[in-house]
Amino acid sequence: MKKSFIVCALLGLCLFGSSISGYSQTNKGSFNHIALSVLNLKESASFYREVLQLDTLPEPFKIGKHVWLEIAPGFSLHLVADATERKQHSRNTHICFSVASIDEFVDRLGKFGITYYDVKNEPGKVGTRVDGVKQLYIQDPDGYWIEVNDEKR
Repeated sequence: MKKSFIVCALLGLCLFGSSISGYSQTNKGSFNHIALSVLNLKESASFYREVLQLDTLPEPFKIGKHVWLEIAPGFSLHLVADATERKQHSRNTHICFSVASIDEFVDRLGKFGITYYDVKNEPGKVGTRVDGVKQLYIQDPDGYWIEVNDEKR
């Protein structure tokens, strides 16, 4: 009797623990958007639409200070017109987009006169990571760094 009670108690604890673990995994937060403070909303929105080819999303505020762009299904970039100056940003703080072809992206950058850099900060160079992924860095009109690579997921 004692032995079967102990087995049942242990089994109950295992089932209870497994349901708690499952609950925490299904109720954790998820990434939603990133917001960037920009000086010139029209210029920044144009950059993200034309250079990075992001689609505009409806934005609920309708006060002329925001542009929302889709960066992936369910994820967005919010441009907020509230910067008072352009600041220098560290390249280590960047957002990253993957493209099908780095070569085609480089051609598009040329059409817009945008300088790109490799990881060593050499202008006009594309780098290759140790895993074979090609990458480059550009800056948006407010100086925010953007990595663009050809990683396949």
